[in-house]
Amino acid sequence: MLFSLILTPKKKPGLRALLCGALALACALPVVAQGRADDVLLEMQQSFRKGDRKRLAVLLPQARGHVLEPWAAYWELRVRLAEASTQEVQDFLTRYAGTYQEDRLRNDWLQLLGQRRDWTNFAAEHPNYRMSDDREVRCYALLVDHLKNPGLDARLADEVRKLWYAQRDADDGCTAAAERLVGSKNLTPADVWKKARIATEANRPRAARDAVQIVAPEAVGLVTELNANPARFLSTKYLALRSVRKEVITLALIKLATTDPDAAIEQLKGKWAPQLTAEERNWIWGVIGKQAATRLSDAAPSHFANVTRDTDLNDELLGWKVRAALRQRQWPAVLEATRAMSEEGRADPTWAYWRARALLATIPPAERALLDTPAAADPGAAPSSRHKADHQEARQLLESIASPRGFYEQLAMEELGQRIPVSPKPPALTAAEKDAARQNAGLARSIYAIRIGLRPEGVREWNYTTNLHTKGGMNDRELLAAADLACQNEVWDRCINTSERTKSVIDLEQRFPMPHRDAVVKRSREINLDPAYVYGLIRQESRFIMDARSHVGASGLMQVMPATAKWTAKKIGLVNFTPDQITDRDTNIAIGTGYLKLVLDDFGGSMPLAAAAYNAGPGRPRNWRNGPTMEAAIWAENVPFSETRDYVKKVLANTTSYAAILSGQPQSLKARLGTVGPRAGNGAAENTDLP
Repeated sequence: MLFSLILTPKKKPGLRALLCGALALACALPVVAQGRADDVLLEMQQSFRKGDRKRLAVLLPQARGHVLEPWAAYWELRVRLAEASTQEVQDFLTRYAGTYQEDRLRNDWLQLLGQRRDWTNFAAEHPNYRMSDDREVRCYALLVDHLKNPGLDARLADEVRKLWYAQRDADDGCTAAAERLVGSKNLTPADVWKKARIATEANRPRAARDAVQIVAPEAVGLVTELNANPARFLSTKYLALRSVRKEVITLALIKLATTDPDAAIEQLKGKWAPQLTAEERNWIWGVIGKQAATRLSDAAPSHFANVTRDTDLNDELLGWKVRAALRQRQWPAVLEATRAMSEEGRADPTWAYWRARALLATIPPAERALLDTPAAADPGAAPSSRHKADHQEARQLLESIASPRGFYEQLAMEELGQRIPVSPKPPALTAAEKDAARQNAGLARSIYAIRIGLRPEGVREWNYTTNLHTKGGMNDRELLAAADLACQNEVWDRCINTSERTKSVIDLEQRFPMPHRDAVVKRSREINLDPAYVYGLIRQESRFIMDARSHVGASGLMQVMPATAKWTAKKIGLVNFTPDQITDRDTNIAIGTGYLKLVLDDFGGSMPLAAAAYNAGPGRPRNWRNGPTMEAAIWAENVPFSETRDYVKKVLANTTSYAAILSGQPQSLKARLGTVGPRAGNGAAENTDLP
């Protein structure tokens, strides 16, 4: 395996020189020896995944001098880190100073020191930690700060609470920090019970038990019991007089609501509501409302209406109150819920956009017209002061998010009367900026790792190099240069993700590249598909990784499932198709576009519905479209699956940006969204054969 062929296609011969400059080790071995060493690295990766420390120890000497030696050394030490001496760890950190692998091992070592409660060594090593993106390590660090300076507790408590709530699974670091702060009365029992509620609803019983252990260890057994069978648990309980028993009953009702909301309502309205506090009842009704909303039930708003104080709910529950209200165009409820959100929640483009829309919806049309075009207004006409204030707040919210960057950002532009343009290109990268990217050892190692088949490792090192190696990450010009390096080497996912991180400038063509343009455009037009829609979908599906394979088995540029590929190949007349052809570029494009066209036609040309069907299968969006006819943006926001909801929004925003690039003209996202409602009775019959 030749070094130059591993790193780049033949048409890009300059990358060997690039890596030789950035990594002296890359050219220290003859190319044949380097190729054999590549195989050693690949075997070491597999041995690491198996935890085979003996094999790793045997292979490590053979990886010495390889461009990816830091990975080999990391794997060998990581599998035995629990038994390694402090000196061994320090020797590794010194030998590979400045690399991702150094800081990756430091992260692992800090976790281990925290678990051991070795605060002296933790405090000594933590200041050297550059990534600072591990919540558990951060919680350990906050705990150390607390031990050193209890006067910082108010600040610590807020951060620990936020980190702990964000940890979906049970962890030691944030739980230990929370326990300490409860002991010093800087976190309250109510904070801890809220964590138990979040964990119970998310079906994380261990995290719930760990929380309850802090404030009511005597109730841990009850938490185990209620998680096993909440209905049976509640049927054997009759009183909730003390605060701990009230909270345990609240957990049981939350657990029951996640699987049987009607049964939870019956229990709550029966014996439990009079015995619980208003705050506890509000949270339970919030969970019941959320469950109804995820089922697209018309009853969801009425369940949320039982909440007497929205500020008792967290942003997750409030978000579902907004979604349920949007489906029935209950704009006052949207305003109530967004007003109750945290500052962080209100700043999210999703909720900023819908709050702005709700504010505008409460203004009578005649007054709205005057406020939108004040210059043309009748001097005698005067909107009310309240409506002026609402209009001003709405415009400020829209202006705060409006840009071509994403779904709600694009919709905000259109609400302000703009279309999505092709943004002016930033000034061209200088030779010095490009050379700095080529000389960056972390980026060079990343590309090498990806080329030889170590994609996960390459991606992690790339992200570290661009985002975390220096505080705040690379600046915009450095990010553009790094993205350009990835684009030039056809590492399209890193090109896109890196370019998306720029803040003050946007290189739209870099963010939305069009590999295989001739093949995609030709095939799309042959079957009357919008090439921008195809590109928007591919960008979200695979980031143009030819051999991409999902956790469920979808393959290739357009991430086609084997059974779907076989069915579609037959449907479009692709003779002699075999499953191994699915990662072939032209075959994958032919099958993927063929299936997309069939889905799009089945959904009457609706891009949002077809995108949802491509992601989740056609059966689900057929059910999700039932109900009132609504804006497709409202429909998309109410898609029950978070992955599909995010997918639909990104595909449509991508499509709009690609259309602007391909046409050179400003575009409308709203025009592509349209409305979604039940299938027309006089329309074509559903294609029930669609897989």
